Amino acid sequence: MVAALVGYVCAIKAAQLSKKVAYIEMRERLGGTCLNVGCIPSKTLLHSSHKYFEASKHFAEYGIEFKELSFSLEKMQARKEKVVNYLGKGIEGLFRKNKISYINGFASFIDQNTVKIKQKDGNTENIRAQNFVIATGSEHISLPSISIDEEKIVSSTWALALKTTPKKMIVLGAGVIWLEMASVWSRLGSEVTIVEYADKILATADADISKEMQKILEKQGLKFILQTKALKLPKPLLGSP
Repeated sequence: MVAALVGYVCAIKAAQLSKKVAYIEMRERLGGTCLNVGCIPSKTLLHSSHKYFEASKHFAEYGIEFKELSFSLEKMQARKEKVVNYLGKGIEGLFRKNKISYINGFASFIDQNTVKIKQKDGNTENIRAQNFVIATGSEHISLPSISIDEEKIVSSTWALALKTTPKKMIVLGAGVIWLEMASVWSRLGSEVTIVEYADKILATADADISKEMQKILEKQGLKFILQTKALKLPKPLLGSP
């Protein structure tokens, strides 16, 4: 038996190789980080915001004019949820097809062959297996002096679900996820400034790619402050919008 704590592609492949597979996921929807709070929702919002940005900035060049143009953030978020739910249901179908046991809960090791699963209702059960695949995805990190309250100071996860467009947004870090979020909210009207400790954005990327990406985002309206470390938030800032 193989118990896959997360990593649905691995779980499906193991089942296709005739392994008996149990899949443990603490979220209520399958798909892990990528589908729920990463690649898929961010790309969906990027697509929606891109269409609005193009309509507001460039359609007139092609003779397409509007008397008044607006967007509904509520509908954009609803479309994002629809896409994520649709793909999640698709994974459920693949699990059924490949006879994978899906358990919604949080798993922790008791010993090298046993995990304890705490389910949402508080009940627990133990599962034994010869092999385990641990693919726990990722979580945001908090800076020591800057606590995330998911109201004024938000994680990338909550930045995917904002109900209103911020007038101003300061982004700490110029990695992939936050550059995507910065681009979305800039297109929808936020004044966005990105603060990055390294001397370039996308620090692990090729230098030419990083340079070109910054040019594209600056043309969109984003501002960058590089080689700068965020230490703490002044008290006046904490009370400002």
